[in-house]
Amino acid sequence: MLDLKLVRQDPQRIADQLKKRHYHFDVAAFTALDQARKQADIDSQNLLAERKQASKKIGELVKTGVPIDEAKAQVNETLAKIETQLATLTAEAKQAQDDLDNLMLGVPNVPDESVPEGRDEAENQEIMRWGEPASFDFEVKDHVDLGEALGGLDFENASKVTGSRFSVMHRDVALLHRALVQFMLNTHTQSHGYNEVYVPFMVNAESLRGTGQLPKFEEDLFKLQGEQQYYLIPTAEVPVTNLVRDTIVEAADMEKGLAFVCHSPCFRSEAGSYGRDTRGMIRQHQFEKVELVRMVRPDQSDQALEDLTGHAEVILQQLKLPYRKVLLCGGDIGFSARKTYDLEVWLPAQNQYREISSCSNVGDFQARRMLARWRNPETGKPEYLHTLNGSALAVGRTLVAILENYQQADGSVVVPDVLRPYMQQRETIKAA
Repeated sequence: MLDLKLVRQDPQRIADQLKKRHYHFDVAAFTALDQARKQADIDSQNLLAERKQASKKIGELVKTGVPIDEAKAQVNETLAKIETQLATLTAEAKQAQDDLDNLMLGVPNVPDESVPEGRDEAENQEIMRWGEPASFDFEVKDHVDLGEALGGLDFENASKVTGSRFSVMHRDVALLHRALVQFMLNTHTQSHGYNEVYVPFMVNAESLRGTGQLPKFEEDLFKLQGEQQYYLIPTAEVPVTNLVRDTIVEAADMEKGLAFVCHSPCFRSEAGSYGRDTRGMIRQHQFEKVELVRMVRPDQSDQALEDLTGHAEVILQQLKLPYRKVLLCGGDIGFSARKTYDLEVWLPAQNQYREISSCSNVGDFQARRMLARWRNPETGKPEYLHTLNGSALAVGRTLVAILENYQQADGSVVVPDVLRPYMQQRETIKAA
């Protein structure tokens, strides 16, 4: 959520900044709701002052000769009217505040000044490329054909068991998937200093509001119907970031910031994406990620984004997968993010780079929604911390990239060197 103080100071400036996102911030609606809330508060305070004065009038009336019972009756009648008016104003003030909160919960984060102009992914800014796409002297297969021929990917039975956009993995392909998870977790904990954490795969609505998925993106979530109203997590970012909800982190713990790595399944309904990437594992309802989440002081967050993105890049580099790094334009950046880098891995069968990681600096946008703060040692007062998150990496898409980039003419797949210790020293994956 945006800082209401800043919005009130200059709502038109906020509206102008949000134009980079191609988002229309309704200044008139904001101003009207904020004024209604403010006026209801003023009127309530005035009535409270009247009530206080009215309570003193019994003695004044008695001094003028009015019988005490009659004086009490007059004052009680006045107090009753004031209480009725107060109840009405309190309800109006609450409604105005609720309307204002609902409006602001739907307003995205203000993009950083470094975010380029642009309407969609076609206008994202390429920062760099790493590695050269391999040349093949045979007809390249996609991961679906490769995986099925290896006896490792089974979409038919997944569809029978559940439905479309699910997969079953067997034997060495399943082992490769597990190896990737272990390799990523070990790299981030042992080389990059992240604290591994295991979290629930179901969360409550408050957690999703805290990270920005609710109320705006409810249609993209899987909501469970049962004794408790829970949602399946769309990303480990949600439960991990909410670990600091309603918390004040002490200054000593924020010297280097908090850094978490979490492996989890992710569940997304993919509302509105029908017909896109329906073949294979690129866009599924259930997939796995190794997620990086950081909570840092505001003065650390710009560098923290560079570091976090670099940690995701290390995984691609050690796997020797060609990729490119792009800075998302205003029209493509996510709802909560103020700045985002995407890492896109080369997929030979598609002859293009495809997103495999998205790393974002969210600033204090989530922290305001969650009341996540740190204690500034200079003032001794709590201040909002900054949150960051990134995939490092999406496991299924990494598996896809390995199958396609490491495929051989006979249909086998070479296992990258760094994964062999996790795969019982297998050098290739061959058909069973």
